[in-house]
Amino acid sequence: MRDKNDLKLAVLIDADNIPYSNIKGMLDEIAKFGVPAIKRIYGDWTKPTVAGWKPALLEHAITPIQQYSYTTGKNATDSAMIIDAMDILHSDKVDGFCLVSSDSDFTRLATRLRESGMLVIGIGEKKTPRPFIVACDKFIYIEIIGAVEIAKSAAKSATKSQVASTKFDSIDNKFIQLLKTSIEDIADDNGWAFLAEVGAFINKKKPDFDPRNYGFQKLTPLIKSLGEHFEVDEREVEKTHIKHIYVRIKK
Repeated sequence: MRDKNDLKLAVLIDADNIPYSNIKGMLDEIAKFGVPAIKRIYGDWTKPTVAGWKPALLEHAITPIQQYSYTTGKNATDSAMIIDAMDILHSDKVDGFCLVSSDSDFTRLATRLRESGMLVIGIGEKKTPRPFIVACDKFIYIEIIGAVEIAKSAAKSATKSQVASTKFDSIDNKFIQLLKTSIEDIADDNGWAFLAEVGAFINKKKPDFDPRNYGFQKLTPLIKSLGEHFEVDEREVEKTHIKHIYVRIKK
């Protein structure tokens, strides 16, 4: 099986529904999943509303696809992006797709691509309708990517008020119950579960799961912050400096 970092991805961006400000963060995020072999962005470039994208396209070698609005109230960009996605699918040149949009019109496209065995990553704003989110293998919120970029700049400029203003999801009883049931489902006879497997399992249930949504860079510190519910065991791997993290529910 190919290493996931060798996966070739087609990155298709809906310029009408995505802000251009975090494009570098988005591409860095996509690089975690594979190599963006195709990078295209769709919009009516005669409109001033998408003018802000133009410098980013040159800097990041993204190919703009011109799509005129043939009539008022209809989004021709969606149709062009869907047609291109199907052409790319049948070319057998990529292993997965990254659909960058907050538009629910791409729900059926995401479903169709997954039915064909493609990895489908979605990136969009928190206003993205739930059907599109769950149609993807993984969904990442732009606001969280933006918060990471702010945190990096804050570390240099000490503008911590920007980080503090970021709205994170609350850790409620429903989320804690999701953690507990996921741990129970894959735990061994002693109740211990390998934390990396727990994270992967939760992603299958909830494609938009990300510790950063709750203000944590990784799953381990998130779990450790819930010490009243879970206990953590860090086990050293023999003859290495690697530690495997295991978690179980407190009795």
